Amino acid sequence: MSTTKSTVLVKHHLKSLKLPTMSNECEKVASRAAVENLDHLAYLQRLCELELIERERRAAERRLKAARFPQTKTLDEFDFGQQPSINKPLVLELAKGQYIDDRENVLLIGSSGVGKTHLAIALGLAACGQGRKVRFFRVTELITLLMEAKEEKQLLRFRKQIKQLDLIVLDELGYVPTGKVGAELLFDVLSTAYERQSLIVTTNLPFEQWTEVLGSARLTGAALDRLTHRCHILEAKAKASGSGTPADGSGEQPARPEPAILGATSYPGVDSTHPQRCTFRPARAALFNRRSHAATNKNPCETKIA
Repeated sequence: MSTTKSTVLVKHHLKSLKLPTMSNECEKVASRAAVENLDHLAYLQRLCELELIERERRAAERRLKAARFPQTKTLDEFDFGQQPSINKPLVLELAKGQYIDDRENVLLIGSSGVGKTHLAIALGLAACGQGRKVRFFRVTELITLLMEAKEEKQLLRFRKQIKQLDLIVLDELGYVPTGKVGAELLFDVLSTAYERQSLIVTTNLPFEQWTEVLGSARLTGAALDRLTHRCHILEAKAKASGSGTPADGSGEQPARPEPAILGATSYPGVDSTHPQRCTFRPARAALFNRRSHAATNKNPCETKIA
């Protein structure tokens, strides 16, 4: 059999086996192998390595596309110097992805323009690079998709798709009230993910104001219980004066600090030895204690949890 005929047959077989990179590169690698006097196994090894590298590259592209990030933001682009309130060592540790293996959550809290979305996207991109399935949603978008799926009787199918994810990024919780049906659907996502998947949630609201979005104090307490059990909290504080570029690189000046954004050690459920990791769940008690806060007009940071 001639060399040309053998090459044609080999390429045909490789394409049939769905090994396109090996098919495209087999002649080039064969020429190099002949020059370097490599044996057949070494030649085959090089071909397999090229196929594997290309497959991993295509898989990474598919994961990135499926995540539907609104834009590409990396940790290298985040200016920690402009946002010193962010715990940089914790962020870099989270980027390694162990919190996903441990089914832990990340809460990014702060006013607009302080870099919450940038960090959420960057952590999501890092997870994609580690081979994990990630999906980015704005909370209003997720609720709309859930409601449309419910109306079209496709809710179970959509829930099944969400269950297959390793990490769910929920951006901008608190900007728009959800309504009763939307709040219940959102809670279902949070409840289903509990100890099965990891969540990254960005919000501009302190915990005691979440009822403004979810409506029901009971539903809000249950949601906080699930989110704050084994979670990492990152608080981004807006600068008091208005010079400089915000940490998210948007070019817009950061908003003035919003009142009642609690410091990391003031969040319910925070372990004092690790102030930015929640290890237990008295969040509901803290939420209902806001009633006594409203009656006495005291600072919420001073409210005592029974």
